[in-house]
Amino acid sequence: MIRFTAFSKSFGDHAAVTDLTLAVERGEAVALLGPNGSGKTTTLKAAAGLLRPSGGAVRLGEPGLDPARPEARASFSYLPQKVSFPEALTGREVVEFYRRLRRVDASRTAEVFRFASLNGASQRPVATYSGGMLQRLGLAVAVLPNAPVLLLDEPTAALDPDGLCAFYGLVERRRREGHTLLFTSHQLGDVERLADRFALLVEGRLAAALTQRELADRLARRGVLRLRLNCSPPGLLEKVRAIAPSASWAGDELVAPGPAADRPRVLDVVRESGAEIRGLAAEEGRLDLLYRELVEARP
Repeated sequence: MIRFTAFSKSFGDHAAVTDLTLAVERGEAVALLGPNGSGKTTTLKAAAGLLRPSGGAVRLGEPGLDPARPEARASFSYLPQKVSFPEALTGREVVEFYRRLRRVDASRTAEVFRFASLNGASQRPVATYSGGMLQRLGLAVAVLPNAPVLLLDEPTAALDPDGLCAFYGLVERRRREGHTLLFTSHQLGDVERLADRFALLVEGRLAAALTQRELADRLARRGVLRLRLNCSPPGLLEKVRAIAPSASWAGDELVAPGPAADRPRVLDVVRESGAEIRGLAAEEGRLDLLYRELVEARP
């Protein structure tokens, strides 16, 4: 478990995070969203004990340990946004160094190389790695211990499809085992797939916190049904607006925003009007558009 209580962090006169209260429970995955500079990385670093709060508190696990304490640090793994390793070392030497540091069984080395799809590059110097390979090496190091808490800053940056598939599998497996995940991402597809809840930071403040169900409801309300008709019978728009209040005409196209559950009723009204449907398209609500709305709505 991770708990932020009125957490604030300032750097000189700049307030990076202000009065953040957020809890991530055991077995839960929470995504931190927000524009660049909104305080996401600062929040993760505080959870990793790399930054001390200017105000409030950050606690890990039960009974709630300061993450900077050695006994707390054994309970989590942290992947920074920018991964960097000594370029003269091979991938295997990097993993072995961290394996010994975390006191992990030697069998894990081969396991994490398989997970990261780096078996063929394990003996190559890190200097020869591409950006995606370096990111996969960082993930391999982060998952070496079976830590109950994972703190991941942009974990899918630069990953290719194989790397993404491996990462998704890892997260889903760790969640089934009851592990806790707090991560940041600008890849909204990752967020929709992996997160149980979403916390939006804007200018260092919590602007919104949504569960998967709340997000699904909001996206459903932002869906749109588009019908291209051969004519516009009198009174049709008013009848459709009784179901979808924001419905409107766009040329010969009837546009009816609203949840998917309302679409069969709209179609029935159109058919009963005698209009012929020449084209139909249904668009679901998009997370990127909702995200932009929430960011812009923040005072």
